[in-house]
Amino acid sequence: MALKKQYKNKYVAKLPVPGARRSELLMPAGSLEKLKFAVLYGADAVYMGTPDMCMRVKSKFSLEEVIEGVEFCHAHGARAYLTLNLIAHNRDLDKLPEYIETIRTVKPDGVIIADPGVFNYVRQHAPELSLHISTQANVTNWMTVKYWQDQGADLVVMARDVSFEELREVREKCPDIMIEQFVHGSMCMTYSGRCMLSNFLSERGANQGSCTNSCRWNYKLHIKLKDGTVQELEINDGNKDLFDFFLEEKFRPGDLMPFEEDMRGSYILNSKDLCIMPRLDDYLSIGIDSLKVEGRGKSAYYAGIVARAYRMAIDAYYADPENWDPRDYMAELDTVGNRGYTLAFHEGRLKNISHNYEHTSTIAEWEFAGIVREVTEDAFLLEIKNKLSAGDVLEFVPPKSAETYLIRCYEYEDMKTGKVTEEIHAGYQPVVRIPFSNFDHENLAEIKKNITPYTLIRKESSLTAAEWERLKLDRVSQKIELKQAPDDLYEGRLEKLQDAIDADETGRQIKSPRFGVEGCCARGCNGCRVFWDDPKYEKARALLADRKQGALLSNAEALEAKDIARNLEKEEQSTKDKAA
Repeated sequence: MALKKQYKNKYVAKLPVPGARRSELLMPAGSLEKLKFAVLYGADAVYMGTPDMCMRVKSKFSLEEVIEGVEFCHAHGARAYLTLNLIAHNRDLDKLPEYIETIRTVKPDGVIIADPGVFNYVRQHAPELSLHISTQANVTNWMTVKYWQDQGADLVVMARDVSFEELREVREKCPDIMIEQFVHGSMCMTYSGRCMLSNFLSERGANQGSCTNSCRWNYKLHIKLKDGTVQELEINDGNKDLFDFFLEEKFRPGDLMPFEEDMRGSYILNSKDLCIMPRLDDYLSIGIDSLKVEGRGKSAYYAGIVARAYRMAIDAYYADPENWDPRDYMAELDTVGNRGYTLAFHEGRLKNISHNYEHTSTIAEWEFAGIVREVTEDAFLLEIKNKLSAGDVLEFVPPKSAETYLIRCYEYEDMKTGKVTEEIHAGYQPVVRIPFSNFDHENLAEIKKNITPYTLIRKESSLTAAEWERLKLDRVSQKIELKQAPDDLYEGRLEKLQDAIDADETGRQIKSPRFGVEGCCARGCNGCRVFWDDPKYEKARALLADRKQGALLSNAEALEAKDIARNLEKEEQSTKDKAA
């Protein structure tokens, strides 16, 4: 399945027949580099903004870079939307005239606005700009969509709180305005992002792009003694059975909600990440014009890999909607750090498993390893993003191909120092040379064609026991949401996670060890001495010989190959024991 760049014409705002609509993939761009990754990996459009006038003060765009970003998008057949979506105070209005005059010269494909006053100003002073209503405007019904349409808006971003059935009704009643909806990314625990928690706790305005994500912090319980001193109330094995804590709402007396805390504190507001992929066909079937991904503050790896997954999924749906299956694309999204995935409000209500109270970190089985920065006559030059060790398997994920390339590396040549080592760290931004000769079981012409500058590279993550249990709980939660598993599986999996947290084991391990027969994934990675040199994998190598260049064994075939290798190893050991 090849990735294809398809939507090169400017989007048509008014199509009266919903069935004729083709959804665009809209990706976040928190910097010029992230913009390029999003576009190269399949985005139809990106949204970006300068830090002083949008909902992300950490956005790394100057106005000059915005201009370059828009030009890059247009050169690659993609659209560029600018964010002007802060909730404006008086001091912000003074910047509007210069800002609008500047962006008019950029010719963006749309401007995203939340504040009605700002909307009115832009409509009057730059009537040629296409106006998009931000999710911060809290649009949750078709009547409000029609209101904004009457005011001159071309597109409305619906609130995350809108269910699919509500979205379907909006689409039916508002056929001639573009509708946009979030399909992936972090979830805010407040109403469409209208939050004051950050303001109160850290004096950082959430509605002006400075949110400190206070909802994801852990909170410790303290008690005030009669002598006026304040002490932390530590819940430990000695006293944990003495207390039960509850929250009681003023207007529901007697309705006690359990409030739990462990040695790390309590996480009471942390949502899992939105992921509509398992139900993406619902959105595509009713013609939602723009499918939006959150994450301007996330990495270039996130921008590229998430774009890649949704690009393949969208293209596959339009090619064969009747046989569309989300599982392969979900597997791709699982390689990106997340807090666990949830369908959120898709079915109209959140379940308790949509939240994550026990373990709130962002994790995945894979992590960002590096970027191909240059391709020389005989090697790839990689900018390293995480520590690499001897035996690591690197997966090259090209921007223009659904194929990936695995290579096991035993040593690394540092281009800055000239040293060859078994371990290399990312701290001083090293550049590593991976010679073409390491891809000794691939078609080099195909490799050079597909692995270009801006190719992303990932490797297996090294996780603690608690993190591995968290991933298992996340998978169970998702199956329950999708009605593919019974609800009672959740409690058992949750208990195992809590046991792992209580054990507080700091040791980390990857899914498969780096060396030895048990350390080989048996799929046929380039450079894997175990697979290509060990007689125990002879049958697997023969099977692989009949495949086309670049094809690896499937997971099922790899498991069978490992079983054969283990049995042969046992037979060899038994023979040695008898001889002894």
